Parts: sequence; structure tokens; C-alpha cells
Amino acid sequence: MGQQLTEPRLTRTVETPEGMTELGRRLAGLLRAGDLVLLSGELGAGKTTLTRGLGAGLGVRGAVTSPTFVIARVHPSLGAGPPLVHVDAYRLGGGLEEMEDLDLDVALPESVVVVEWGEDRVEELADDRLHVVIHRALTSPSGVAGGDDGGTDAREVTLRGVGARWRGVDLAAHLGGGTV
Repeated sequence: MGQQLTEPRLTRTVETPEGMTELGRRLAGLLRAGDLVLLSGELGAGKTTLTRGLGAGLGVRGAVTSPTFVIARVHPSLGAGPPLVHVDAYRLGGGLEEMEDLDLDVALPESVVVVEWGEDRVEELADDRLHVVIHRALTSPSGVAGGDDGGTDAREVTLRGVGARWRGVDLAAHLGGGTV
């Protein structure tokens, strides 16, 4: 019996990479040590761009880049906030067993842990977590999805809180309007 995703749930349209970075900055204002954030979406959807914004909002040291080949990067805080642990589970085929070598369970209580491609791999790390799902929403100026007439490469970003940590959190109040 798996834990059901609970409120809050919020969907935002993000028009540009700069908007995705800004959404990450805003989201960082909600995060605290012990938070687990799972990012899902196809290649190039904007997971690392969102994480770059999280790093800026958390005030961490170092450029936030994709940790695909190193699997995980730790970005210490430049201030009093928590460090950011940025994990890319794309190359890991198994579940939590393969992740155990990264000692995420040790880092989690004192850090904000963001796991790209973490869905169905690391949920056991915490009863409370935030799922962020990013989908491309290709539209043309005429509003037709996937058009070839100069449309935008917007993203639909859905945030879903799981567990007691997220119950009662007003994501909309912290993350602003429907389009970023």
C-alpha cells in the first residue's frame, strides 16, 4: 500500500528558461533542510534549469550543472541555509539499492536533496517529498500544439506535495500566478 499523493497540487506554465530559473528561486523559499524534491520530465525539459534556480534561491556555492556523469553534487550554503544535494538518477537502473552508495539518507536531514529522474527510485528516502513534473507544452501562435510557425517552447510544471510536511502549504501563494 503506497502513500497517496496529497494536496497541495499546483500547475504552472513556464514560458522560458529564465522563467524556469525564476520558478526555482521562488520554490527555494519554501524549502528547508530535510526536504526531498523529485524532478521528472523528458530530456531537456528543464529539470537542471529549475535546480539552478533552487541553488540561487538557497544561496549555495558553485554553479549548478547537470550531475549526469558524477551522479551527485553537493553545493554548500554560502549563508546559514541548508546545502543543496543535486542528484541525477538517469544512469542508475535500479531503485534505492543503487542510490544507497550516495548516502542520501545521511545527507537528507541537513540538506535539500533534489533528485532528477528520481520518481520510482528514491521515494523510500522520505515520507514527505515534493514531486515536480515538467512537460513540454509546444504551441504555435495559433494555439496548435507542436506547430511549426514560430511558437514557444513553454513547459507545464506540476508540483505535488506528499506527506504531512506539505499539507497546508499554499504553493500558489509562494509561487505566484499561472504563468512564469
